[in-house]
Amino acid sequence: MNATSRTPKRARSSVPTNVSLDAGLVREARELGINISRAAASGLEQAVAKARAERWQNENRDALHSSNAFVDSHGLPLRSLRQF
Repeated sequence: MNATSRTPKRARSSVPTNVSLDAGLVREARELGINISRAAASGLEQAVAKARAERWQNENRDALHSSNAFVDSHGLPLRSLRQF
């Protein structure tokens, strides 16, 4: 598996894509030897992961509030079995 993703490398494929980037930033990245495609892919992976997490939280907001309200009212289920 790739260190930055949960997707195995063999399952990933590249798609040629055109993007517009700040010229100065691209120039500096090249001077520093940064692989622009890899950096862009890494940033996109982070943005997608963040958007997925936000979407999941929004979709499950009611269930999370309900669960928290139950614990606030009744305490943790099985708390009598805790050994700490």
